Amino acid sequence: MSALERNAAPESPDASRESRFQLISGNRLVAQGALEAGCRFFSGYPITPSSEIYETMIAELPAAGGLSLAAPDEITALAYCVGASLAGYKSMTATSGPGWCLMIETVQYAVMTETPVVIALVQRLGPSTGGATQGGQGDVLLAEFCTSGGYTLPVFAPATARQCYEVTQAAFHWAEQLRTPVVVLSDKEVGMTLESVNPGSLARWPQTERKPFAAGGRRFLTYASPCLEEPPEFAAVGGAARVVATGSAHDQAGRLRKNAPEVIELLIHLQAKIAAHAGEMALVEEERATGADTLVISYGISSRAARAACRRMRSAGRQVSFLQLLTLFPIPAASIRRAAEGCSRVLVVEENLTGLYAGLLEPLVGADRLVRVNGIGHMITPGEILAAAEAA
Repeated sequence: MSALERNAAPESPDASRESRFQLISGNRLVAQGALEAGCRFFSGYPITPSSEIYETMIAELPAAGGLSLAAPDEITALAYCVGASLAGYKSMTATSGPGWCLMIETVQYAVMTETPVVIALVQRLGPSTGGATQGGQGDVLLAEFCTSGGYTLPVFAPATARQCYEVTQAAFHWAEQLRTPVVVLSDKEVGMTLESVNPGSLARWPQTERKPFAAGGRRFLTYASPCLEEPPEFAAVGGAARVVATGSAHDQAGRLRKNAPEVIELLIHLQAKIAAHAGEMALVEEERATGADTLVISYGISSRAARAACRRMRSAGRQVSFLQLLTLFPIPAASIRRAAEGCSRVLVVEENLTGLYAGLLEPLVGADRLVRVNGIGHMITPGEILAAAEAA
């Protein structure tokens, strides 16, 4: 059983659910996963290769009782989503690398104001406008390390259309649970490829709601948390309670302060609430081989070639384990250490120039064991991975 299946809500028979296989893209299943998770506001600006998410949400969200809003640009799109979320609506936008760069200031505002929002980031070849119709996995560090101070953004990385549906629900769960922006990081190949999927077999997560403020004679303090590891209670902007949403350093009431102990504690809280739930957020798919001397780690589209390469090596008699990371951040350190135990080589496969994510894993697995398998401008093939394993 996969980590996704363990975390998903138990399914009950439902005769109304579609049981036939359909050809469907990862992008479309991101949108459908968002609808299943209770998304009721979407705003976006078309950009290849994420435009099908935009198209689907514009077409289908109103029928689900939500609002889809075309924005004049990516900056406005995410600002709309943050505003809708502050009003109490589960919100999502979708973009690619150039649009993500424009959104980063608003992402930081959402971090500081503890505003849940999901951003589907469908990677393409960069930098700059790069290759709009070429795939790549070059945004992994840009997605994670976009905040001043290095606060952890939860980032999930699907590799198949099915996983797009499932991890989008996971993204909404953690966005609402921890009141934070969350990124679904796919890529052009995962997003735009049509795959045969049985919609009736897709795992459903339970819908998660923010903990509402219950007055009981208490004064509402926008940023008053029960402890460092948990988010504050929520009151919607425009409701009965006075809500202060500010991106500046503030105290629990939202008043601007500098370097006061309460302000510093709130800044620490923004990281602590993510770190405290890192183990629960860790989603991986693993194929372990008894006595394996080699571990192959990958994510996104590259993990499909990596899985195939591992199966070829095992067919040839070589003991190799495989680990697909569906959670990239917080780094699923315990899963990685456990999978690498006893292995003399750890190959990290990703479609970028220098091995961006591999650099973060080096302290976990050791530089002497780490082997980078990289490439740009083309999908990495099982043959390239086999060659790297033989040369290691």
